Order: sequence, then structure tokens, then C-alpha cells
Amino acid sequence: MMHARVWTVLIVTIHLCLQIAASLPTNPTTTYEFIETSCSNTTYPDLCLNTLSPYADSIGSDNWKLCTAALNATISSSRVVASTISKIARKKGISKMEAAIVADCIENIRDSIDEMKQSLKAINRIKNRKDRAFQMDNIKTWMSAAITDDGTCTDGFAGTKMSNAVKAKIGRCVVNIGRLTSNALSLINHLEYY
Repeated sequence: MMHARVWTVLIVTIHLCLQIAASLPTNPTTTYEFIETSCSNTTYPDLCLNTLSPYADSIGSDNWKLCTAALNATISSSRVVASTISKIARKKGISKMEAAIVADCIENIRDSIDEMKQSLKAINRIKNRKDRAFQMDNIKTWMSAAITDDGTCTDGFAGTKMSNAVKAKIGRCVVNIGRLTSNALSLINHLEYY
């Protein structure tokens, strides 16, 4: 009799486990896989994954938290780039013209940071808004403007007698934040908000 009960309990347990397993979503099973899958839709997937995987614990499998992390990381990187470029502008041996071009570049990056901060604020408030589609359009517009500002930073270098070393260093920094911004926009474009 006891043997029959054990078998009954075992069969019922297996049946329940199979039902639970069948009802689980087929989404990625780990946060890393979630981030990896999400980043595969971006223009720079390796950069995206390297940037966001350190935030895996806080992201979980939440697309909104993923976008928030991407924006925070991009804003942080942009601040570092603005600081680095400011130091370049203060170096001895840089001409007044080069300093002016670099100052314009810094201003463009600061504009980009402001636009990303607006996007971040809007994302953090959007869940309680009835005008989500309108807010998402604003976010996408701000992010697109941030990408333009990042690119405009180095446009001032064209046709100038600026040091190649200065151009290259600033160019590398700006390209990186442009890519981070592009990835953040790509993740935002995949949000479901209706």
C-alpha cells in the first residue's frame, strides 16, 4: 500500500512539474541571455553586451530597465568624454582655433547629454502616462538629436589645420559615445509601450 502511494505522489509530482514547465515563457532563461538577445538587435551588439552585462542583476529581464541602464551608461560615458576633451582643450600647444573647435565639440556633447537625460526622465515616468505614444516619439526624437550632436562634434574638424593626434583622440571618443547612443536608441525602438 505504501509503495502505491509513493508511485502516486511521484506521478502527480511529475505531472505538475511538466505543467509548470509547459506554462513557463520561452524567453531567455538568464539575464545574460536576455541582454545578449536584446543587444543582437542593435547596430553594435558586442559593445551593447559589454556595456550592459555589468548591470545584469539590476536589469533582470525587463526591457524598460535595460533601456534605463543603456541610457545611464551612455550618459556616464558621454560625461567622461566631455571631461577628456576639455582636458585636451586646455593643453599647451593647442591653437586658439583648435581650442574653439574643441569647445564647440564639448558643447555638442553636453547637448547630447541633456537630450539623453530628457529621454531618461521620460522613460522613468512613462508607465503612468496616458500619452505613451507621444512620449515615446519625444524620446526617440531626443535620442536621434543626441546622435546628431555626437556626430556634429567632429564635423568642425573638417578642413582645419588641427593636429591629427588631437583629431584622432577626440574622434575615437566621440565615435564610441555615438555608438552607445545608437545602441540605446535601438533598444528603445524595441520597447512595447501600448
